[in-house]
Amino acid sequence: MKERLDEDVIAMRAAKELKPGDCCNLGLGLPQLLAMYVPDGVRFQAENGALGYGPLVTEDNWQEADYGMVDAGGRFFTAAPGMSYFDFLTSFAMIRSGRIYSVLGGLQVSEKGDLANHSTGGEDIYLMIGGAMDLAWGAKKVIVTMAHTTKDGKPKIVRKLTLPATARNSVDMVVTDLAVMEITDKGIVLKETAPGWSVEEIQALTEPKLILAPDLKEMEL
Repeated sequence: MKERLDEDVIAMRAAKELKPGDCCNLGLGLPQLLAMYVPDGVRFQAENGALGYGPLVTEDNWQEADYGMVDAGGRFFTAAPGMSYFDFLTSFAMIRSGRIYSVLGGLQVSEKGDLANHSTGGEDIYLMIGGAMDLAWGAKKVIVTMAHTTKDGKPKIVRKLTLPATARNSVDMVVTDLAVMEITDKGIVLKETAPGWSVEEIQALTEPKLILAPDLKEMEL
């Protein structure tokens, strides 16, 4: 079986889409890992009310863990110069403003940029949509980070969602363990492939027909 990118590498690649001056909210799960790769001049925002925090606390610096510095997914983060705190009202006004980037996890993404990431379609024990709808609808740009297929090998990049939709026509870019893709009006554009993976192999694991970017290349990690 061919090797796929691990979650840290996916996060590292997604972080390259952020530029100095950007503010970016990180969703739960894989997106939180982007905080390990904070690009210079980028400020991360947590929906529970923090902006401009530093990298996550790990086993190597666990002594820095502070119960007052936890992101929306329960991960401890480190302090950074200029970091600020605010209430939920202010936080969601920022999220809905169209001014910040949003990196979210995904269960499915359709060829039109529809996103499903809050429910598997079964009887959920808890209501799990949280701020996902706001983050997908209100962002300046939405980047989804996820595995390219389910655990049993079924495509997560689909023609139409089969899971409950979180937001319609919201996704701009998808970074998976196999590819970097851009959602456009004409369809899904394959921009980068994971090392060692061919276009044909990626297409076989993707429902919609992929459009090949003129400058299609292998990911530079």
